[in-house]
Amino acid sequence: MSERRKPYPFDILEPKWQAIWEQRIAFHAPNPGEPGFDPARPKYYVLDMFPYPSGSGLHVGHPEGYTATDIVARYKRFRGFNVLHPIGWDAFGLPAEQYAIRTGQHPEVTTRQNIAHFKKQLKRIGFSYDWEREVSTADARFFRWTQWIFLQIYQSWFNPETKRAEPIATYTGDDPDSVRLAYVAEVPVNWCPELGTVLANEEVIDGKSEVGGFPVVRRPMRQWMLRITAYAERLIDELEPLDWPEGIKLLQRNWIGKSTGAEVRFAVAESDDVIAVFTTRPDTLYGATYMVLAPENPLVDRLTTNEQQAAVSAYRAQVSAKSDLERTDLAKDKSGVFTGAYAINPANGERIPIWTADYVLMGYGTGAIMAVPAHDERDLEFANRYGLEIREVVASGAVSPPGSARASRAVSGALAGKSSGGAADLAGEAPAPAREARALPRLEDGVAINSPLIDGLATPEAKKRITSLLEEKGLGRRTINYKLHDWLFSRQRYWGEPFPIVWQQGKHRAIHESELPLVPPPLDDFKPTGTGEPPLARAKDWVRYSDTATRELNTMPQWAGSCWYYLRFCDPGNEERFVGAAPERYWMGSGNDEAQNEISHSAQPGGVDLYVGGTEHAVLHLLYARFWHKVLFDLGHLSTGEPFQRLVNQGIILGEDGRKMSKRWGNVIDPLDVIAEYGADAFRCYEMFMGPLEQMKPWSMTGVEGVARFLARVWRLATEENQEGEWALSAAVQEVEPTRAHLKVIHATIKKVSEDIEALSFNTAIAQMMIFVNAFTSPPGSARASRAGAGASPATARPGSLPGGTFPARVPETAGEAPALPGVSRSVPVAALRTLLVLLNPFAPHLTSELWERLGERFPITPNEITGQPWPDYQPEFLVEDEVEIALQVNGKVRDRIMVPIGAGKAELEALARANPRVQEFIAGKTVRKVVAVEKKLVNVVAT
Repeated sequence: MSERRKPYPFDILEPKWQAIWEQRIAFHAPNPGEPGFDPARPKYYVLDMFPYPSGSGLHVGHPEGYTATDIVARYKRFRGFNVLHPIGWDAFGLPAEQYAIRTGQHPEVTTRQNIAHFKKQLKRIGFSYDWEREVSTADARFFRWTQWIFLQIYQSWFNPETKRAEPIATYTGDDPDSVRLAYVAEVPVNWCPELGTVLANEEVIDGKSEVGGFPVVRRPMRQWMLRITAYAERLIDELEPLDWPEGIKLLQRNWIGKSTGAEVRFAVAESDDVIAVFTTRPDTLYGATYMVLAPENPLVDRLTTNEQQAAVSAYRAQVSAKSDLERTDLAKDKSGVFTGAYAINPANGERIPIWTADYVLMGYGTGAIMAVPAHDERDLEFANRYGLEIREVVASGAVSPPGSARASRAVSGALAGKSSGGAADLAGEAPAPAREARALPRLEDGVAINSPLIDGLATPEAKKRITSLLEEKGLGRRTINYKLHDWLFSRQRYWGEPFPIVWQQGKHRAIHESELPLVPPPLDDFKPTGTGEPPLARAKDWVRYSDTATRELNTMPQWAGSCWYYLRFCDPGNEERFVGAAPERYWMGSGNDEAQNEISHSAQPGGVDLYVGGTEHAVLHLLYARFWHKVLFDLGHLSTGEPFQRLVNQGIILGEDGRKMSKRWGNVIDPLDVIAEYGADAFRCYEMFMGPLEQMKPWSMTGVEGVARFLARVWRLATEENQEGEWALSAAVQEVEPTRAHLKVIHATIKKVSEDIEALSFNTAIAQMMIFVNAFTSPPGSARASRAGAGASPATARPGSLPGGTFPARVPETAGEAPALPGVSRSVPVAALRTLLVLLNPFAPHLTSELWERLGERFPITPNEITGQPWPDYQPEFLVEDEVEIALQVNGKVRDRIMVPIGAGKAELEALARANPRVQEFIAGKTVRKVVAVEKKLVNVVAT
């Protein structure tokens, strides 16, 4: 857009106001006890999921959530809240390290450069962040406390009796390391040699790393783990009172995966080994025709026969290249190998074969399953492939009577006090010919069949009965299981928080808190070693802690800093604590109990009042942050049990081609390019006007242009160009009383915008403000002006509170435009314009601040800053529908439209029609034969 074509001087006024805000530190929120803190105000903590500062910077999709939170933050300030609205940088992690490797620079350098670019973009959009609270997870002043929090976790255990974390000193057992919330274990991991680090399951796609597409293999490694499983029950139960989308709560519950069932013990034939399995359907025990061990299960080594050793070893090597997500994909073909060993089914004493297969994971349950192919989809697919027996033990229809052929199996096995010999040996692993198709598996509840001790019982009762029998015989027990695994917390990379741990004589111990922060050593070569040894091993002097102790070489994952950054925002300058007690209680707790005039915080468990971010963090980030928060709460460091009270996920903004924005597609748009063409306010408003916040929608530069035209109309509503070509306050802006029609649109807009901001329905709020502007820019007496103010308020009403004064109780009876001064074609009431500017300010802060300042030069107001004004209140009496628009017809053709009292009768309508100038024009010289009046709709004058 050329300089000449700019509809208003956004390129001048936007940098002006951004400089003013920065100079005045306009959006700083003081903490309790600091200068400027007002204890009478309630608090509101609104937070974005802070960005990872990538090398490519922000594209137009990223600021959608930031714009939404900024609108809410500005609105809440108008409402009288102390608003905490901070920003920071998730700066550690694998992506930053990989970017540094690609560019040949140190990650500290690239991270600093990327943050500077991101900061420039965010400031140019005009966000009202409290930059005094800015943090970076890679800053030693920050990660000092990340390491400190790790030490609190390391020095704690979860007491199953109190169901809380407690200091390890309260543990009375012999081996405290076995119960620590942070512990070391040898676990199978996704190892990427090229990246030189362990990857989470979510970071592996089709056997390759998500970053770079490098091969990934499964291998056992010594890793730091966090015992998040101890909190599984609380992580589920304490979701309920949170104001989160139900879909996100469901994702959290499913990830934790609580299952109630039984643990069943299977003896191994010709062995002293016992295989314990967890099942939610113990009633199907009689239908277990084979067992499956996870390839990583140590029992595979002990139970595999010599004849099957080669096949099993080859299969395990093949499986090691697969992630857990790939292995459990229902769509993939099932594979496995027979170990040569057999187990004894405790229900009937039958020998059943033991296989190893990749669809069973070591991390879930016991790493072993009893396979019931008639009633499990994966088991059925596996059984069909390998020719294994399929036995139905649950029916949905009538039950066969005892003694029938269908129920004629002998009552045998351990549960009946007997044992029996068994099934024929399996020959090997080759798939059998496909068997005849069955209407299986039958997954729903029903009644037990082919199960002598529980035949005829409905599924719930059958579960209880068989579990009781197992417990009586010492062959099983009732139990609860979770899909959730302990959190694999260590990474073999350089750019991350070093662990505050040293190793001495094969044992780990914490360093003293006075030694924090433990800073990564300077390394010129920080690339992966390729051997599994972390890059920190190259810093020989740093590694050597003492003559007898060495430092831990792994670093923490990127998740670590993001688990608690919202707490540091409350008190970022504190050098004595990770967060001061008073700021934490205020911003994360109930605020001030004396100021609960709008929102009651005392009943809500979460501290952050509004948390906005993408759905990609719907599970892990939220789960991990909640876990850390609960540990710190249990240990007495925090005042609330949950970090985030209200959660909203914004939708994805696609490119103009309808695809996800990506360099690959060449459809990435830089916000700064849009702002240079249309201004930051137009960018902000379009981000919100595109559609509902939670929905996916495509970007459109044409749409930006349309919103820019709306803002230009707001500008021209208040200003005009003088003879020198300069913008000056318009002569139309006058201290006159709004008409009844105008009062209606003013108060309708106050109501709509207020409610829509609270509901995060920003697109409809903007649409209502467009209606407002239409009402004040349309020519006097036009249909658009009449409809915008349709349904005027009663002639008498109480005074209304609006920015810049109050409206009189007596409202002018005239309809249409406010009275104009001589020589002025229209007039804009000052009070109405001030109301619009306050309502629009959260969306377009630069434009409205400039117009407010110019308005104050002619019409002074105290306080003179727009941000010092109260949010306007609407008055319901101005919204009463007491007028209706009707059509005036002559011989069936519409000649005019007028507003009439909603209760006007036929005689009154006829009189109004006959007196109307337009009707008189079309009936002049004719005889009125008939007048048809339809109340609230039309009047038709028939004349010839």
